[in-house]
Parts: sequence; structure tokens; C-alpha cells
Amino acid sequence: MKVKTILVSQPEPKVENSPYSRLIEKEKVKVDFIPFIHVEGVEAKDVRQQKIDLNNFTAIILTSRNAVDHFFRIAEEMRFKVPDSMKYFCQSEAVAYYLQKYVVYRKRKIYVGKRTFNELTPLIKKYKDEKFLLPSSDSLKPVVPQLLDEVGVNWTRGIFYKTVISDLSDLRNVYYDILVFFSPSGIESLMKNFPDFEQNNTRIAVFGNSTVKAATNAGLRIDIQAPTPETPSMTMALQKYITSVNK
Repeated sequence: MKVKTILVSQPEPKVENSPYSRLIEKEKVKVDFIPFIHVEGVEAKDVRQQKIDLNNFTAIILTSRNAVDHFFRIAEEMRFKVPDSMKYFCQSEAVAYYLQKYVVYRKRKIYVGKRTFNELTPLIKKYKDEKFLLPSSDSLKPVVPQLLDEVGVNWTRGIFYKTVISDLSDLRNVYYDILVFFSPSGIESLMKNFPDFEQNNTRIAVFGNSTVKAATNAGLRIDIQAPTPETPSMTMALQKYITSVNK
């Protein structure tokens, strides 16, 4: 069956000429972006209940832009002035670049990993005398605490924000040829919003092994998968599939 409509379970990319724009133009398909999950901040009083005093930390581990936003939000709510001496360990260049929203970059001690948390840990390991705070969501990849324990640093996790399932009731009678998922939470949102969901001719596209597992456990048929050596990005995987079925 030909593909005419695609629903991506994430916010629309803010960059001009994104890979999705090129996909729309080349394949003449309609692509909608609707987040199946969203992030909500935890209140300062709930952070205090986790026995977290921001004065006790000399370094912050930042794994995402959400972690950056919610660390500085909580600091403001707690009237905590982040000292210039604070060290920042950012998982990727994108996170480090985003940090400039809150700090003067050249005046701060910022350490940047390549992309994965695994690549950041050697940098963290060099600073065993620091007291690290990891601001995170309520769902944290198990590999993160495991790696921090392995390198033997003094670290504390703080839940500063939560991943929440979005209300998708507006989509009840809307049908798409392809649904695109990037996380197990997106699959969970689909099944909670539509417990009677029947896949039928809807194609499911998933990114990453954990999303594959969640989709399979939910009884979904996976038609498109990324990353693979041939299609390292989701848009490339979609392009390949659409080209083959829309002949």
C-alpha cells in the first residue's frame, strides 16, 4: 500500500530545511508532528524532599537540554546562585551549546562528551574529588547510574522533571499510513491513549533497540526500523520504504 500520510510522535524540528522537509518535497507525502509525550517540571519542594541541597555540589552532569532547563529553573526557585566555579559535564556538543542560554560560556569550566554517556564518563573519572549532581527525569537509562558507579565518583541523582503521556484524544478518528516512534514512552502513550488500537494497514516505524522491544512487547508489527548500517537516520529509513512502496 502506498504511503501518503505520516505521523511523527515528536515536536516539529525548528530548523529550516530539515530532513523531513526534503522527504515531504521529494516524496509528496503529508507529515504531521504531534508529541506523544511531554516533559513537566518537578516543584522545588519535591526536589527538597529528595534531600537535595544545591550548595553541596561542585559539578553538574547534563545529559539533555531538558536537564539544563530544569536545573536552572530549580536553582532559581530555590534562590540558589550558581557559583562561577561550578563545573559542567555535558553529554554532547548540542547540550553544551544549549548551556549558553544560562551561562557565559568562556568563563565557565565546561567538559563535553562526543555523543553517548559512555563517551562522557572518562572525563568525569578524571575529577574524583568533585561532588556531582545528575538532574534527570523520572525515567533514566540504567546504563547511566551503572557507569557512574563503575568510575567511582561521588554522585547524586535528582529528579527535576517527569516524562508525561500526552492526551491524544483528538487523534481518535484520524488515520495515518505510518506512525513514527523514537522511545518506549511513545509506544506506551499510544497504547494508553488507544487501548483498542488495531494496527491493520498502519505501518509502524521505530528508532532504537529499546523502542523496538517496546513495540514488540505491545504486539505491534514493525515495518520500518532505524538506525541500520544502510539507513542510520529515521528519515533515510522512511525514504527507502516510501520509495519501494510508492512506485
